[in-house]
Amino acid sequence: MRLSPEATRWFVRVRWLACAAVFFATWFTSSVLGVVRHPGPLYLVGTAMVAYNSWFYLRRRRRPAGEVHVDWSIFVQISCDLVALTLLLYFTDLPRNPFLFFFVFHMIIASMYLHGRMPYVVAGMSIALVGAVILLEYVGVLPPFPLSLPSDPDPPASRLLDGIYLLGLFVAFASTMAMSVYFTTSIHRYVDHAFVEFRQKEKMVGIGQLVAGIAHQIANPLDGVQNCLQRIGESVKDDPRLTDYVQMMTEALERIERTAKRVQTFARPRGMTLGPTDVNQAIEATLQVLGTKHGQGIQIETELGDVVPVLGDPYTLQEVLFNLCTNALAAMPEGGALTLRSYSIRRTAEEPAESVAVDVSDTGVGIPRREIERIFEPFYTTRGESGGTGLGLGLCRMMINGMGGRVTVSTALGQGTTFSVILHPAAEDR
Repeated sequence: MRLSPEATRWFVRVRWLACAAVFFATWFTSSVLGVVRHPGPLYLVGTAMVAYNSWFYLRRRRRPAGEVHVDWSIFVQISCDLVALTLLLYFTDLPRNPFLFFFVFHMIIASMYLHGRMPYVVAGMSIALVGAVILLEYVGVLPPFPLSLPSDPDPPASRLLDGIYLLGLFVAFASTMAMSVYFTTSIHRYVDHAFVEFRQKEKMVGIGQLVAGIAHQIANPLDGVQNCLQRIGESVKDDPRLTDYVQMMTEALERIERTAKRVQTFARPRGMTLGPTDVNQAIEATLQVLGTKHGQGIQIETELGDVVPVLGDPYTLQEVLFNLCTNALAAMPEGGALTLRSYSIRRTAEEPAESVAVDVSDTGVGIPRREIERIFEPFYTTRGESGGTGLGLGLCRMMINGMGGRVTVSTALGQGTTFSVILHPAAEDR
């Protein structure tokens, strides 16, 4: 999910509040509480924040139509903020400053708005900046700026930095930054994946409604055509040749009618009649429909295991297997082997219930990695020039989901692809 330019505008607006908070906190802690003894550097850092935020603001104003490199703009802004926050903490006794862990907010923002390894780069920058300040202050390269807390002696004695404490503080800080980035990016990836799934299902619902309407418009005229053809058949029953033609047309119209009803079933998965379904019979029926002529060098093999009936719809399962088989045959233009396999899956950590799987494997060209995540998207096809619409796999997964199952895919370029249809046993106590 790509960022919009609004993300950078939001970041600039929030930073104005941060600038105001820096000036107020500096005044309050130095003039009212008397904790900060050297407010001058803090005011300078706050002024620098106002300056670079003004630059970001003017840069946004000069590009009102949007910014091409939104990720890079966010990264630059976060980098400036990390430096500013490090300086603010250094001038306010970083090892004892409780606001040290404010860095975590930038880790969250980076994980939400940046992609790839950039959030981890941000975490590394934070760890490096804080670690450098702690180390240089410990060895005496940087002068300390201790806070004047009420519990400190008056006048404050020279502060001694404990090496073990600083090491523990650094380890705690580094691990917190790393874990916050890891967990936030993981959650972000999961949300992105769920959003894509939701959008895909939303598209399939719209496609289903459209297809159902078309199927309904097809089914109505078919009744009239069949009645007319029946009367024509009665009038030509004395001519065997014409009778054969009428019978062929009648069978063709019946296939069209069945297809229209099946399409309506596709559009309404809940309308499927679920019951005990023999997957081996579905495989054999699919092969009968598929026929025997598949091009030169094509071999079809079956490996049918002793599996229990699954909870499903027999015809819908045949439709899914037929679609997967036609895709597999199209993936082997130079010939190869198409294998249909059925077997049981035992309970595992990944599969908490016993299941039955049907594999449709080919030895074709395989699917590129960049296309794996898109093959189930509506209208996405690699065979557009040969008439592919991109609806097949999306409908297959929707129908299998309607039966409580799932479809998985594994592939290797130049070696082939395997689609697995996994369904639950019909006798399972659910």
